[in-house]
Amino acid sequence: MNSIDSVTLEVADPEAAARFYSDAFGLDRSRVRVRGSEEPASGFRGFTLSLVVSQPGDVDALHRAALDAGATSLKPAEKSLWGYGGVVRAPDGTIWQLATSSKKNTGPVTRNVDEIVLLLGVEDVKTTKQFYVERGLTVGKSFGGKYVEFATGPDTVKLSLYKRRALAKVAGVPADGTGSHRLVISGPAGPFTDPDGFVWEAAGQ
Repeated sequence: MNSIDSVTLEVADPEAAARFYSDAFGLDRSRVRVRGSEEPASGFRGFTLSLVVSQPGDVDALHRAALDAGATSLKPAEKSLWGYGGVVRAPDGTIWQLATSSKKNTGPVTRNVDEIVLLLGVEDVKTTKQFYVERGLTVGKSFGGKYVEFATGPDTVKLSLYKRRALAKVAGVPADGTGSHRLVISGPAGPFTDPDGFVWEAAGQ
């Protein structure tokens, strides 16, 4: 089963970005990496990354740590129909959703991350879904032309597809954006560029 081994965020200051992700989210460089880039990008870059945790207290802990480390809050952490979550923008510009499907705390608060999800905002969900299926990815959940979630292996990054404007709305930002996505996806399915311009490279590069 093909999946994502890691994602690389292209940033202006790799050292500062690496420090932020360690301090805010406790992320090592196995699944989320950074590297220097001066590629122009403005507005919504067409994707978000989600940290899925076990309970609301964990969301709050990550949210506070992110703001303390220099992030900007796009949406406060609060209850919703599907659970509890908030949205922040990292100093490098990457948008992060912090979320849990649980509405109540059931144990001690931690900043442990259960799952990392890359959500790509695409123009045509069905077309992009077919593109990825042809490259060996397996569909886990699919809701017509609105949302697709691919199956994932252990210790990998889950890939989901969402309509671009819908994803921007979830993130709390305008959908318009130009320039580079400033994102490179690494996995055994690569190298290629998908229909929305997201670049994959072969795992291990």
